[in-house]
Amino acid sequence: MSPRTKNWLAAYAAGAVIFAVLDVAWILLVANPLYQNQIGPLLAPKASLPGAVLFYVIFVAGLVHYGIRPNDPRATLRQRVAGAALFGFFTYATWALTGFAVLKDFTALVAVTDILWGAAACSLVTWVTATILRGRLARPAAA
Repeated sequence: MSPRTKNWLAAYAAGAVIFAVLDVAWILLVANPLYQNQIGPLLAPKASLPGAVLFYVIFVAGLVHYGIRPNDPRATLRQRVAGAALFGFFTYATWALTGFAVLKDFTALVAVTDILWGAAACSLVTWVTATILRGRLARPAAA
């Protein structure tokens, strides 16, 4: 396995664990109560496990590519976190503003909260992951 692939997989694994822990805490403590209060009738009785797993697999790949950037040793921590914040902002805005536009009773509060969460969560996950992997991220990976 090439060093570039190892860097990417290490960043993916660390980012996935950190994002999953953070997002589960967010969902249990903030999102579920907010969603129940604001858009309860729109919610499914039970979340789709395959849908959730697929979301995390794809989303973390994007976060690694646009935020953590494991094979870009020139990227500063600030650049990585800024890229992650933008990735989170745009991806969560896509979901939240589409829901706000087309779903009956989808509230602006939920949309704004989700967008802010996306930017903040991606920034934090990238900062923690890049800090943990700083030695690996600072050296060029062989091609």
